[in-house]
Amino acid sequence: MRSRWTIPPAAVAIHLCVGSVYAWSVFNKPIEALHPAWPKGAAAYTFSIAIALLGLSAAFGGTWLERHGPKRAATLAACLFGGGLALGGLGVWLGWLWLLFVGYGVVGGAGLGLAYVSPVSALVKWFPDRRGLATGMAVLGFGGGALIAAPVKERLIQAVGVASTLWILAAVYFFVMLSAARALARPPDGWRPEGHVPKAIQLGGEPELTMPRAVRTRQFWLLWAMLFINVSAGISILAQASPMMQDMFQRTPEQAAAMVSVIAGFNAFGRIFWASLSDRIGRRAVFSIFFAVQAALFLAIPQLAAGGQWQLFQLAVVVIFTMYGGGFATIPAFLADMFGARNVGAVHGVILTAWSAAGVAGPILITSIREARLKALPPGGSLVELYASTLQIMAVALLVGLALTLAVRPLAPASAPASA
Repeated sequence: MRSRWTIPPAAVAIHLCVGSVYAWSVFNKPIEALHPAWPKGAAAYTFSIAIALLGLSAAFGGTWLERHGPKRAATLAACLFGGGLALGGLGVWLGWLWLLFVGYGVVGGAGLGLAYVSPVSALVKWFPDRRGLATGMAVLGFGGGALIAAPVKERLIQAVGVASTLWILAAVYFFVMLSAARALARPPDGWRPEGHVPKAIQLGGEPELTMPRAVRTRQFWLLWAMLFINVSAGISILAQASPMMQDMFQRTPEQAAAMVSVIAGFNAFGRIFWASLSDRIGRRAVFSIFFAVQAALFLAIPQLAAGGQWQLFQLAVVVIFTMYGGGFATIPAFLADMFGARNVGAVHGVILTAWSAAGVAGPILITSIREARLKALPPGGSLVELYASTLQIMAVALLVGLALTLAVRPLAPASAPASA
């Protein structure tokens, strides 16, 4: 019997590769400089397409993953993600914007979704006694991938250009992901860690719902809404982090950029910290902390800005982003507890559509509110007002999230048996 501790390093390696998508913005200005005739902001749309496809491919590919196993799914993800980067590089080289969108956005984005859920599915099954720790280890790499990728991309672009950078990364990521995929496997049927007896089994059996049955439950949609709100809260700051710091605290672009890097680090830290804590105090307790604390912090940020409290603002933001990352890491364990580990890859894939929805709708709402407030701002007016409305709206949404969390209850016994 192989050691289950061979799975986490492979999971982290895969997520470090695909987590580089968060550093896509490094390419935006170099691509715009190469192709000034392309529509303004076109390069940035590539990221939005990739994130949208992440959710869709995870949703539609989750069932296929559970049918064929994490090794085959992660292998396909390596081919799609590596191939997508290569096609995107070809699009930049030839000056074909559509090929950049199709390559990195569609093909690469499809690889992102499968690569995200495959390691999580494997780890949840190998660590039934530490599901929070397992999912935290899996998605830790996704949160930290941008920290490694951003400086590497910048140096490669300066040395060899945009297209060649994408081709080099395609080869490296393909090799790493393909090698890591070979380590992914499911445990034998009925396997459990020595001495581990799940509470659900002590009470008469753990639920094992199929994906179609799980998504028809009230509990699934409560969890979907909770993830949507938690992601939207983080994005409401992430989407405007640099201008927010410059407008509210008169930071320089360089200082704001440095703080964005710090945010990425705490995003990664929160994934392992909060998910591990959920093993001790429960998933619902962790999400209750997320929503209650973040609601208070979102209401406090305009007051901190009005008082020039930069250090307290930094503390508030890093706490928020530990919870942003922690939500991603804790939700797969929550799903496994609620619906069983057998089909968690498929159920997790569907719930990630909440991420896609928040990733598309959130920035549009936030940017539109900021622009409307900017037009209405009188000469000499405080720039804090540009963001106060958004932060207050999100605070109310977070309180709704708290109410939803408190409404989550385990499945009734009649819902637990797995039947197609």
